[in-house]
Amino acid sequence: MNARDTSLPTRETFTGARAERVEDARLLTGQGRYLDDLRLPSVLHVAFVRSSHAHARIAGIDMAQAKALPGVIAVFTAADLGPLAAKRMPVTVPHPQLVQPRTQFPLAVDEVCYVGEPVAMVVATSRYVAEDAVAMVEVDYDGLSVASDARAALAAGAGLAHLGAPDNLVGTVTAKFGDVDAAFAAAGVVVRERIEMHRGGCHSMEGRAVAAAPPEDAEPLTVWTSTQSPYMIRRFLAAHLEWDESRIRVIAPDVGGGFGPKAIFYPEEVAVPLAAMRLGRTLKWVEDRREHFLATTQQREQWWELEVAAARDGRITAIRGRAVHDNGAYVPYGLLLAQSTVWQFPGPYAIGAVDLAMDVVFTNKVATTPVRGAGRPYAAFVIERCVDWVARALEMDPAEVRRRNYVRREQFPYQTGMVYRDGSMATYDSGDFEACLDKALALAGHADFAQRRAAAREQGLRRGIGVASYIEDTGVGPFEGVTVRVLPSGGIQVVTGAAAQGQGHATILAQICADALGVRPDQVSVESADTGKFPHGLGTFGSRIAVTAGSSAYKAAGEVRAKALAVASRILECPAAELDLREGRVVRLGEATALSLGELARRLAGAPGVALPGEPGLEATGYEVIRAPATASGTHVAEVEIDVATGGVKVVAYAVAHDCGRMLNPLLVEGQIIGGVVHGIGNALFERMVYDENGQPLSTNYGEYLLPMAGEMPRIRLDHVETPSPLNPLGAKGAGEGGTIPAAAAVIAAVEDALREYGAVVRRHPLSPQDIVELIAAATGGAAEPS
Repeated sequence: MNARDTSLPTRETFTGARAERVEDARLLTGQGRYLDDLRLPSVLHVAFVRSSHAHARIAGIDMAQAKALPGVIAVFTAADLGPLAAKRMPVTVPHPQLVQPRTQFPLAVDEVCYVGEPVAMVVATSRYVAEDAVAMVEVDYDGLSVASDARAALAAGAGLAHLGAPDNLVGTVTAKFGDVDAAFAAAGVVVRERIEMHRGGCHSMEGRAVAAAPPEDAEPLTVWTSTQSPYMIRRFLAAHLEWDESRIRVIAPDVGGGFGPKAIFYPEEVAVPLAAMRLGRTLKWVEDRREHFLATTQQREQWWELEVAAARDGRITAIRGRAVHDNGAYVPYGLLLAQSTVWQFPGPYAIGAVDLAMDVVFTNKVATTPVRGAGRPYAAFVIERCVDWVARALEMDPAEVRRRNYVRREQFPYQTGMVYRDGSMATYDSGDFEACLDKALALAGHADFAQRRAAAREQGLRRGIGVASYIEDTGVGPFEGVTVRVLPSGGIQVVTGAAAQGQGHATILAQICADALGVRPDQVSVESADTGKFPHGLGTFGSRIAVTAGSSAYKAAGEVRAKALAVASRILECPAAELDLREGRVVRLGEATALSLGELARRLAGAPGVALPGEPGLEATGYEVIRAPATASGTHVAEVEIDVATGGVKVVAYAVAHDCGRMLNPLLVEGQIIGGVVHGIGNALFERMVYDENGQPLSTNYGEYLLPMAGEMPRIRLDHVETPSPLNPLGAKGAGEGGTIPAAAAVIAAVEDALREYGAVVRRHPLSPQDIVELIAAATGGAAEPS
């Protein structure tokens, strides 16, 4: 008698596959539902009166003409909206080093502290009428001293950014480990330099937007907002209103890009709900592009003074630095930008001593908060410039200096000496930094660069190559939960709090659940970012969702799988070990016997008087608690060509070798990296948010603030190193920001290399053509002509 065949053909797996995004068909055919697409019944429209002064007292507001305009329903100041509008917004990220935790009011009360601060709001039957009425509101301002330069604002006797403040210091962030003094005393070479990084914005395709419907009967206050963090918005709004969170529902519909600033709790997210409750009507506000320039938080603006100690063989032994960070007028995100800058030291290098201090300063500009990478791109720029300058001082290959300083693969897990945000020792869980360098150099044709440099010179051009490596703490915990549910129809429903802004979260979660439950990803529907449908969440930032929500989906889908097999084993009266899930069915090995997942879900839904074959519902909710960040890493190589007569810079080639642990979907990873690189090239060569000495913004449209265009981007070559993280069940690390973090450092290093015959030293970004010409002139004592 032949033994029964207990095998089944190997089934297709989806996690790790280059699966196309399940979101795209809907979005590319115009079926996306962004906030301005929502058809809310009887909605009224909001426009804001914004300060035209960087710092002033509000002496009076005349609203009579605006109120008389046909179609205007109401005009509100803080006083009109009641005590809650005269209350400062919550401190969202408290910290003991935050000595002045100044947040703003939903509408300015007595003082405005940056151009664009909301002073009053108009509610009208259309946005057109509301905008007309805004122009009719007359605000009487008494000008005050303006703090426009953070360095000058620290000086004794400097004008104050806030009335009644003791000074302009927000707080000082420090970090130190190792014996820095001993390292400098023993150094074979010491490099001293300075660095400046200028302001930029986020400029997502969709601006910010808020709508609010007042509570009615048993329904909560409902707020729609184009946010990365609906659960945190609910938490902070509840704190401001002094309500229980259960009385508020926050929904993030489709969001057209976030990049960090949409993770902030903004005054409009309080003012619009307050006005909606005051009027008993649904209200909607959509940011226009000028408002985005004026009032959406920005990034960067740091100045550094640095010293680097190194041995004669290129090993860096210590870095010490003092920095100033312009935080703008308020602290909507605490000290996070400064902290996430210093936490990144010493980067991918085994440097034994670091001593850093960063003064965070108030100015009369819009606040700075995280933008794609938070403080990590600043840290990477500083660290990588230091490595390049050590290489120059020792006349060594910059790639070789990096190789000699990397944390080696056998050293993982590697404790850097830095203390992380939760007080734990900063630890790199896994990586292979040298492998990333080798792959990036090979992709870039580094060995043949000398010929390309010579060929460019024959055409009167200068060509340079730059290398930059980085690390990134990703997958920041503690959790992002997921419910996986089999519907009686047989479909798989996934519900999570994790908001998406284009990253492909639904695709990743569908792939993970499809593998566990033996279905195709297109049989899995994903709902997210609605506090009324899922109880707990944090938000999408810090390259965290693949690790947090992905791991929770893996856990929940695994529990559903185990439950389906256990229930089927009772129904079929066979061991669960003889069962598997294939094509939406539970199948018995070697036999035609099968039960569909829909049938199991129907049985577990229950019927009066009929015994259940298991616990009710074929579903599970997973909260995989993440206790430490996973360290992503990589190396970028940029190649540029410069016309020294005009200062024009063209990025002609770009290579990336990237390690985000186990890639859950290489297609999405590569899309994230390419987008991040473009973002970083924009930071290096284009984006500059200029203010004058009176705090007036001078870059308020895309004729003045430049973004990179597709025609200016090179082909970006990619390769991968996969060192799985041991800190989560997927082995994953984040990928959303790594493309940006080292990009400016790589591009600026390439520019400096291209100009090496002139002895030019590049200490800042972004660089314009004018900057290039001035660098050459400063280095040579006059204008340089190509030869």
